[in-house]
Amino acid sequence: MKKIGVLTSGGDAPGMNAAIRAVVRYGIFAGMEVVGIERGYAGLLENKMIPMSMRSVSDIIQRGGTILRTARCLEFKTPEGQEKGVENLRKAGIEGLIVIGGDGSFMGAKALSERGFPAVGIPGTIDNDLAYTDFTLGFDTACNTVLDAINKIRDTMTSHERVSIVEVMGRKCGDIALYAGLCGGAEVIVVPEHKLSIETICERLTESKERGKLSGIVVLAEGAGNANDLAKEIESRTGFSIRSSVLGHLQRGGSPSMKDRYLGTSMGVYAVKLLEKGVGNRIVGIHKNKIFDMDIVEGCAMKKQFDYELYNMAAIVAR
Repeated sequence: MKKIGVLTSGGDAPGMNAAIRAVVRYGIFAGMEVVGIERGYAGLLENKMIPMSMRSVSDIIQRGGTILRTARCLEFKTPEGQEKGVENLRKAGIEGLIVIGGDGSFMGAKALSERGFPAVGIPGTIDNDLAYTDFTLGFDTACNTVLDAINKIRDTMTSHERVSIVEVMGRKCGDIALYAGLCGGAEVIVVPEHKLSIETICERLTESKERGKLSGIVVLAEGAGNANDLAKEIESRTGFSIRSSVLGHLQRGGSPSMKDRYLGTSMGVYAVKLLEKGVGNRIVGIHKNKIFDMDIVEGCAMKKQFDYELYNMAAIVAR
């Protein structure tokens, strides 16, 4: 291929800029022209395309978000929108596309590949909700952001002998809550994959207090409930002084961690190498610390398995 495109789609995630940088620089190294498509699939339909150079991606590896910006695009979910996207790419002389995003973004890449246009997906989402890969871009940074917040909230909760409900993102996936809760020493972790009754939550907090703990942290995945509602319910049942914190979009921003910079760079280069060979309809991931690729249909059809062993371990060591 002589000319490839790259776009970011869906929710932004730390590490996306590292992936863009790698795609541009390795693509140019391999003798290709690289075009950046702004605002995801919406920008593709609007022909928002800019030529990328070595210098256009300078000083971005440490930046959160995405320099290409991102947007949702309902039109691209239609056959007409997808045909228009392929037409715009071909008119621009682009022969292959790298899509950085989550499962919804991958469906767009799949649609392009089915229409004969090679597309490769890089998993960029803080939720870590893609089953085929061990980790997604942005997950590690998001967990570290949550962990930092838990550390600060714990200081105040201990000073006032209170319990805090910390609500984190992740949609229907509890991985952010699980990993950040484990590493933050949370007394209770509430995730959508494993329903805890309000009685169990109250029992654990009561037992924790009886063992002499001055504070309590409950990490709640957004897909498992609402922090304010849970705080009121626990307070009414136990009489504890409860506070709630909803971290929200704080978790999406910030400078990417070493791990996310590594993943973005490695996956970006790997994706370009696939297009170099004319290979599309693939998604890139990491498994057992090895970058790999697989069929996009097969990968997106896999069901995410919750790590119950890690969840049970977190409950034991939190005592």
